[in-house]
Amino acid sequence: MKCNLPKWTAQTCLIILLTVTLIASVTPTPEKLELILLIGQSNMAGRGELMNSSGDTNLNIWAMNAQNEWVVAKDPVHFDKPKAVGVGPGLAFAQELVRSRPNLEIGLIPCAVGGSGIDDWQPSSKHEQTGIYPYDVMLKRVRAAQKYGKIKAILWHQGESDSSPEKSKVYEAKLAAFFTRLRQDIKAPKTPILLGTLGDFYVNKNPNGQIINDIMTHYASTHKNVFVLASAGLTDKGDTTHFDAKSAQELGRRYAKKLLEIKVKK
Repeated sequence: MKCNLPKWTAQTCLIILLTVTLIASVTPTPEKLELILLIGQSNMAGRGELMNSSGDTNLNIWAMNAQNEWVVAKDPVHFDKPKAVGVGPGLAFAQELVRSRPNLEIGLIPCAVGGSGIDDWQPSSKHEQTGIYPYDVMLKRVRAAQKYGKIKAILWHQGESDSSPEKSKVYEAKLAAFFTRLRQDIKAPKTPILLGTLGDFYVNKNPNGQIINDIMTHYASTHKNVFVLASAGLTDKGDTTHFDAKSAQELGRRYAKKLLEIKVKK
């Protein structure tokens, strides 16, 4: 950059050059990101206490913000309920992957919506609690992200809202229909789908949660490139519904370890 204005000092020019260089250095490289789609309800969005976040940032880990712009990832990754969001599994998942593959560049696509049931994840369906159209917003965000890479994994944590005798009876059919549509719409026919089970603390409170866990386990066993991982032993934040920060992070690491050990089937 050449400074022709006489009032500009050499120091001013240096500051501008450094600013431009800094901005360029924190922009993700197009088509280089390994994209991770985060979907489900509040335990994917994250409700862990932010004071217990690691606070670490890594220029190899990005997340899309509410304006569908890339920012360096930090907790909270999600923004579905701004007053409630906290530590979730997404950032810890990405950190674990980067520890195993230091040159990896990850782009997190946060699309979970707290309180959403499986019926809310239909095209044109409005989630009444937030006013969000989860499926439609997700598609828009994914398509913006796909300019920078390919979807490498889909992380799903949802089911508390469907843990009733009536809803659990039809959950598997709706889950199957959802993922069939999702794969088609985001052009990810073989992308690994990872399903996290509901926490022990929730199942102890609501035994119908075990039905949801059994459905996810069965669905994973009968469909290619779908895998289930257990949240057994993790703890809640005192509300018997949401993972505390440390457990949310451990859940993220479990997602990452599962992804690292699987092989995609043709």
